[in-house]
Amino acid sequence: MRIWMGKRKKGGKGNKYLTVGLFMTGLAVFLGILGLFWTPYSTTAMSAAEKFAAPSLAHWFGTDNFGRDIFSRVMQGCSTTLAISLLVVLFSASVGILLGAVTGYFGGILDEVVMRVTDAVNGFPSILLTLVIISLLGTGKQNVIIALGIVFIPSYVRIVRGEFIRLRDADYIRRARLMGVSRMRILFVHILPNIFSVFWVSVIIGLNNAILAESGMSYLGIGVKPPDASLGKMLSDAQGYLQNAPWYAIAPGLMIVWIVLGFSLLGEGIRIAMGKEG
Repeated sequence: MRIWMGKRKKGGKGNKYLTVGLFMTGLAVFLGILGLFWTPYSTTAMSAAEKFAAPSLAHWFGTDNFGRDIFSRVMQGCSTTLAISLLVVLFSASVGILLGAVTGYFGGILDEVVMRVTDAVNGFPSILLTLVIISLLGTGKQNVIIALGIVFIPSYVRIVRGEFIRLRDADYIRRARLMGVSRMRILFVHILPNIFSVFWVSVIIGLNNAILAESGMSYLGIGVKPPDASLGKMLSDAQGYLQNAPWYAIAPGLMIVWIVLGFSLLGEGIRIAMGKEG
């Protein structure tokens, strides 16, 4: 897969989307991973004497209404948001691949049932359906992952199913059947690797949507709970202090924009690179 940022096509320019996307997402992931093991200050320690301290060399992003270092909490918030989003995509994509592969290749009554269920799920606004599921399961990280994962499954089912329908009667698949290759091997060895060029872009888009959805859930107070830091929850807490301490909202808000924009550029870069390969 020749999608490296340093390579250039003959007479053309390098893949700038991929280069910038890798830099932006790489920085966010680095901060998130670092935040799991180390932060400049404790993310829970409070200091009344340092409430609403403006950005400085001591506190790069300032402090919040409890005197906590905002940069440290942004680091931990990146960890939380990225981890939840990754688990959501892993769950929904895994189920989507399984259902899409089986329904797309075999068809029949199972295909009809699965597609009608996905149509029903898609018939509800995603945010409303997520709220309904969370109201049944309760709040918290695990339930947010389950709720968002369920909501995201139909999009992956449709993508995988469409690709399997396109490839199931390809010449090389017919030859494999004539040679007596098992159905499971045809599904997951012969067809599945050939849909990744389309699927990877969908995964990046799914990460973007999951990041925004998790931030939205936490903003509404039904996602990550204190004392754990979350970018959405930090943004919610900061909205009452926009005039007195604008840096409180700017830091988590810009980080959300940075991550989402980075993944958007990365997805576009991968799409362009794979299009050139094809």
